Amino acid sequence: MGSEIRDRNGLTEEQYLAAYDASRYERPSVTVDILVFTVTEGEKENYRKLSEKELRILLIKRGEHPFLGKWALPGGFVKMDESLDEAAIRELKEETNIDNIYMEQLYTWGDVGRDPRTRVISTAYMSLADSSTLNIKASDDADDAKWFTVSAKTFQEQKDVTENGYIIRQMIKLNLTGDEEELSAIIRKVKTVDGKVTRIAREIVESEGLAFDHAKIIEYGLERLRNKIEYTDIAFNLMPELFTLTELQQVYEVILGKELLKANFRRKIAGMVVETNKYSRESGHRPSKLFRFNPNWISMSE
Repeated sequence: MGSEIRDRNGLTEEQYLAAYDASRYERPSVTVDILVFTVTEGEKENYRKLSEKELRILLIKRGEHPFLGKWALPGGFVKMDESLDEAAIRELKEETNIDNIYMEQLYTWGDVGRDPRTRVISTAYMSLADSSTLNIKASDDADDAKWFTVSAKTFQEQKDVTENGYIIRQMIKLNLTGDEEELSAIIRKVKTVDGKVTRIAREIVESEGLAFDHAKIIEYGLERLRNKIEYTDIAFNLMPELFTLTELQQVYEVILGKELLKANFRRKIAGMVVETNKYSRESGHRPSKLFRFNPNWISMSE
């Protein structure tokens, strides 16, 4: 047998690990935060008009310090014996009673002062669900769990050309409307393009009713959702098994924040849906053909 590989101090890996002092480096706490988006029916003005869709996000009212009484994303601390994905699934189930839904890792947030308790790094997840299938229930350490209608709109933008690129400065207003409460925030976003290097920075200018830096996380999640809906099948996680093409278009429109031309939209999603022989039965409307998602559709991102 050949000799084991040794480092500059003459130690094998086994000897090195046995003597390793984990306290040499400070250990930040790690958390997960989950953005759960859904699309719900708004109010119908009359029985002939299709109800407007509303994009909503699930928030938890904090029952403990810090930010007692403020609204936050579901989430919590990662245990030493679980992965980030496992922590996100566990926390979502514990805090809201939701499980077995689509979830993807979104971004990791690590600003030094983002949590007043200690140094906390948080990995955010994005989840999409058909809310009619969910039974929301707040956990013991939360005062409430509710859906908020959410929107983010740029109200100020400035572009400056630089020697090797440009800088775009945006001011974005985030609005969250619940049954009884209105939450809001203003986020400053700066995109710097310097040659082939692009940097994006976000800063919360003001935040009303939201805990931690969650306004920034929500605004980023909305942007990511709008981008992904253009080239993936992510929107179908918001749909029931059977749906009309009008209902699907409304979901796209509420996420993108703009109206779409019917013919263009139907051309775009033609390969993503399969026609069934069933029809909707809405009062005041002619029956519309129902479709389902095409599981054989291949995303451009794959």
